[in-house]
Amino acid sequence: MKSLPNIMTLSRVPCLFVIAALVAYDAVWTATASWVVFTLAGISDYLDGWLARRMGIVSNFGKLMDALTDKIFNVGLMIFLLVYPVGAALLPNWCVFLVVVILVRELLVTGLRLVAASANIVLSAERSGKIKTVLQIFAVGSFLFVRAAEIDWGVPAGIVEWLRYIALGSFIGAALLTVTSGIGYLVKYWGLFMGDPENFSKKQ
Repeated sequence: MKSLPNIMTLSRVPCLFVIAALVAYDAVWTATASWVVFTLAGISDYLDGWLARRMGIVSNFGKLMDALTDKIFNVGLMIFLLVYPVGAALLPNWCVFLVVVILVRELLVTGLRLVAASANIVLSAERSGKIKTVLQIFAVGSFLFVRAAEIDWGVPAGIVEWLRYIALGSFIGAALLTVTSGIGYLVKYWGLFMGDPENFSKKQ
């Protein structure tokens, strides 16, 4: 039972492949199924932390893996949605720039966490980072929702188009917040990034 929060955290990685398979496999209701699986995975992102705190089993492993699986899950799906469905990708081609920027930010912050971990320092997610993750989840989920609405639910084309604009707007917002929160994170922990963990430890 004590391992349940960590199991929920790690489950988001296989969920990524399940969602990708459902999007790639063009059959009845698979679009809806991909959105449902994504929604459940997104809910698990909140529940794993809540359960760990409720059960009093918050661990360094859980903190690190929660942040890492979020990045794998969200960025992995963004990359996938740039190319699938073939010929009608959910993310427009120009969004590749935003995805690359998001990927670079996430890699830098992950690298910073690894540097900190090597000095026995665990960096928890900042508030801005948590908001960024929520907005990323909302943005990716919105594109899957739009696809389900268009293919499975028979929503009129005009409404689908407006939903697509909302999804795109939320994705741009998520990209901007990802960059700004990343800059703030790097500035705050620049000493660690430059290989000076002793100074950082004293400030703590």
